[in-house]
Amino acid sequence: MNNLLFDFTVDKTTKTVFITREFAADLSLVWDAFTKQEILDQWWAPKPFESRTKVMDFKVGGRRFYAMVSPEGNEMWAIHKYTAITPKSNIKYLNAFADKDENPMLPGSDWDLTFTEQNEKTKLSITIYNDSLERMEKMIEMGFKEGFTATLNELNELLTTLKK
Repeated sequence: MNNLLFDFTVDKTTKTVFITREFAADLSLVWDAFTKQEILDQWWAPKPFESRTKVMDFKVGGRRFYAMVSPEGNEMWAIHKYTAITPKSNIKYLNAFADKDENPMLPGSDWDLTFTEQNEKTKLSITIYNDSLERMEKMIEMGFKEGFTATLNELNELLTTLKK
């Protein structure tokens, strides 16, 4: 069961990042991990950072406003503005860094998350479209691939404990 798919592709010509990751957990559990604040904050940051959600309003037109907090207490704020939700299937949102007063720093990126279940595994496909190539390159330089890979590994570990 350890041969779970993981793929991370950057396409600079379309300013898009494609991520595919399988989890050995049922779809409803993986869905909850992305939509429930109390689960999301347990994994949505690469260690030793912590995720702290200030506002979670999971509905179309709603938002999640959160900080990634370093061990020293430094906060990096971000906003997800939910643009489309198909229960247990798809979530779309605009992601932008922000200041502590929730003022977004644009340009942001459009995230499209698709959840499918097959053979007792859940496949998560994420497409991240960036309005600006410069922003995408900055994300990559800041270690997005390594950080988000570590974050998805955190989720995988959490799912293993939650499904017991």
